[in-house]
Amino acid sequence: MPSPEAHVQRRYNTKPGSRFPIGATVVAGGVNFCTFCRNATHIELLLYASEESVEPFQTVALTRETNCTFFFWHVFVEELPLRSCYTWRAYGELRVPQMSDEAASRKELLDPHARAVSDRFYSRQQAAAADATAHASLRGIVAEPLDAPDGAIDVRTLDDAIIYELHVGGFTRHQSSGVRHPGTFAGLIEKIPYLKALGVTHVELLPVMAFDEQDVPACAAARGLSNYWGYSTHSFYSPHPRYCVDPARAPQEFRELVDALHAAGIRVLLDVVFNHTSEAGKYGPVIHFKILANEAFYQVDPNDARYYRDYTGCGNTVNCNHPLVSAFILRCLEYWVRELGVDGFRFDLASVFVRGEQGELLRTPSLPWAMEASPVLARVPLIAEAWDAGGLYHVGAFPGMAWSEWNGRYRDVIRRFVRGDPGIIGEVCTCVAGSADLYQDDGRLPASSINFVTCHDGFTLHDLVSYNVKHNEANGEDNRDGSNDNLSWNCGAEGETGDKAIIGLRFRQARNFMAILLLSQGVPMLLAGDEILRSQRGNNNAFCQDNALSWMNWRLSGDAQNMLRFVREMIALRKRHPSLRRCRFLTGQAESGQRHPDVAWHGERIDAPAWHDSTARFVAFTLAGQAPNEPMLHVLFNMNDDARDAALPVLEHQSWRRVVDTSAEPPRDIAPDIETADLERGACRVEARSVVVLESL
Repeated sequence: MPSPEAHVQRRYNTKPGSRFPIGATVVAGGVNFCTFCRNATHIELLLYASEESVEPFQTVALTRETNCTFFFWHVFVEELPLRSCYTWRAYGELRVPQMSDEAASRKELLDPHARAVSDRFYSRQQAAAADATAHASLRGIVAEPLDAPDGAIDVRTLDDAIIYELHVGGFTRHQSSGVRHPGTFAGLIEKIPYLKALGVTHVELLPVMAFDEQDVPACAAARGLSNYWGYSTHSFYSPHPRYCVDPARAPQEFRELVDALHAAGIRVLLDVVFNHTSEAGKYGPVIHFKILANEAFYQVDPNDARYYRDYTGCGNTVNCNHPLVSAFILRCLEYWVRELGVDGFRFDLASVFVRGEQGELLRTPSLPWAMEASPVLARVPLIAEAWDAGGLYHVGAFPGMAWSEWNGRYRDVIRRFVRGDPGIIGEVCTCVAGSADLYQDDGRLPASSINFVTCHDGFTLHDLVSYNVKHNEANGEDNRDGSNDNLSWNCGAEGETGDKAIIGLRFRQARNFMAILLLSQGVPMLLAGDEILRSQRGNNNAFCQDNALSWMNWRLSGDAQNMLRFVREMIALRKRHPSLRRCRFLTGQAESGQRHPDVAWHGERIDAPAWHDSTARFVAFTLAGQAPNEPMLHVLFNMNDDARDAALPVLEHQSWRRVVDTSAEPPRDIAPDIETADLERGACRVEARSVVVLESL
């Protein structure tokens, strides 16, 4: 194909084109373009030579008679080079909420199906204005097509998963990362040896579908802040351009990351945002859907179509159960699995999927079931954040069969327990056992529970044990943003301190959290950086902090190195013990061929758990081995302010050895044999606020 420089010397011939496939598709002889718009009377395709081009070099007029099938608009441009950029412009009764049809017809629209995008000249402010500057829009890039991965899509489960939630940009953007291309997919590839050594099995990437970095409140924008987390998607088919070394190669660069992770034995989950888009509410920018499919794609107020229903807190709500929108979402997800190699998805504010076109709660919503019925998506994990900002809460009740859920109750119960709340031993044991009360009654499995203590949204693990209240002043909203209910404890001082006793207690508490998480049935999820005690200085809503506050600092202090070792060894212990990751719920009965029950619960005395003691902060349990020759485990949690002596189960022809003790100084906090002298008398000393794990010999 000709070089981009040749654009200015010629105009390209066109043909009517085809409505299949939608988007910009490179085929022999040129590029087929197709988009949809029900209300347009005619449409234009604007072609730019490259990302750097200020003006289009050619505008192609499409008419209903020649280039429209139903409400799909299409044209074939002969010999158009790769890397060309393009936008659409629509004319007619467009009915955009905040502007006239004439003003809307001046808007250049991004192709919702673009495989690569450029934000080089984009201005969110201009996109929202009726008198916008010409050509200040997002643009699609004609990208080289991908070869599909070899072989059929195998069935992928989370039974043995250890998920690591990370931000692609923040993981390597700090100058200490030492990578060649910081903040990119390529930079993350260079850190795969670290992930492999840590032992995680899955990475869950915060949004990598192209998003609007300018989507922040005015007070944050005034401080030079930007949308860091990425929950403001505009291009659901395109990897985010800033995460690419070359945005025109976005699909290839993302696939290279996936292939490299797969080669290291690590699978890839995407955090995706189909509950709202970056177009926001009535006064938000016009990017694409507001003109192309406003009343189908969004839930509009039936009493005043100028306004949008907002169950997301972001200005609009995607009308997920409209047939055309459901099809868009399904095809998009299948594309990321089939062509980009993704292994599963986590869905932000997924309870929006349960709402009808008027925002009502649907008894049998079509979209979640359609995902499970998809021949492609049925083979990969689907994880719901099972709530939305409008009050729906579906933890334990998300519609469908095989869905997993972020278990918000697990997070809250374990936070309360470790900070020292008494009288919740029954809740703790239920959570540690896999939350059968939430998932077993409708045939779900322990892997339905995604267990976590921290995630991107909220305190980091370091801050959870260092702050009683949020400190979000840097966000510019006078500390009003972010959750006020953190269930945290600062261990005696707010924030940074030189008190060695407090620092030591915080380190112990962090190990307690990590130990309990990795000793629980279900699927553990770790927040990137918790293994090295990364701090955000008490900011529990760092969505706009694309700076060192959020980035991974690879210069490790002594405590960070010790924590990293502890987490690595806890992950290794979990992997050595199939009894910690059972595929079925615990019963308290001996399995076939086993002498011991799969689990036995205890207090300070054997078989005497303090289920109903309102002052209790101690519990223990014994797990029988599941695999042949797997040792038994005896686990003790003491969140009291004093040490306790707990009786031990009697073993025939065996003894116990201590392999974890979070009260011990590193490296004795986790080792093959920490101490056995006290165990020989049939009891175990459990220091204040500590976790002990014993293994049978």
